[in-house]
Amino acid sequence: MLIKTRGIVLSHIRYRETSIIARVYTERLGLQSYLVNGVRKAKPPGRIALFQPLTLLELVAYTSRNGGLTRLSEFRCAEPFRTLPYDVRKSSIGLLLSEIVSRVLLEEEENEPLFTFLHDSILAFDRQAAGFENFALVFLLQLSHYLGFGPEKGSEVTSQVAFATDVPGAASAPTVLRFREFDAYFDALMRTPDTAVLPNGRVRRELLGVLIRYYQLHVERLGDIRSLAVLSEVLAEL
Repeated sequence: MLIKTRGIVLSHIRYRETSIIARVYTERLGLQSYLVNGVRKAKPPGRIALFQPLTLLELVAYTSRNGGLTRLSEFRCAEPFRTLPYDVRKSSIGLLLSEIVSRVLLEEEENEPLFTFLHDSILAFDRQAAGFENFALVFLLQLSHYLGFGPEKGSEVTSQVAFATDVPGAASAPTVLRFREFDAYFDALMRTPDTAVLPNGRVRRELLGVLIRYYQLHVERLGDIRSLAVLSEVLAEL
């Protein structure tokens, strides 16, 4: 059976000489893995670019009652990006978010509100010419509500992280006084995300580390985030 749906690419791995296995979060089927044949061939060129993280696709996909790996009948770019793949700051943020989203989404079922949030957030991020320094923080705070552990105020994030002793991959925690400063920053990011002001890149980097540790407390399989080190360098310059 064939089904038409929109999808968001999360990641892909190479398969044999010219193919890939792509993990895609779809509007109608939830998280799916697709075998995509021939996209790594030299001709026609450029098709592999459609499976870079966060690419927005329109798909016609085969479905199986038993689940598991299926194939794509058709695929095309739904919303061509203007800036995300070409701005190293944005692409670094996108890489981190795709890694996190890929690990926290496991449902093979329709979740239209979550898909709409992801789709619209990615598209808005790509279209944003300036003022996107806080995007990763705002995105993760908002995503946590769709995942069922969204905080209502900043102190919920900092208090849980402050008293956690078994977070995988966590470094030493900031001081209690530093956490109190973070409360106000998180509150601003949640209440007025479009106008929230953070002092500098160092604070953004610290807040992101705390927020990822908060995610680790609630998503056991999250583990270490490999792309965090790269983004930390980028955030230091924002």
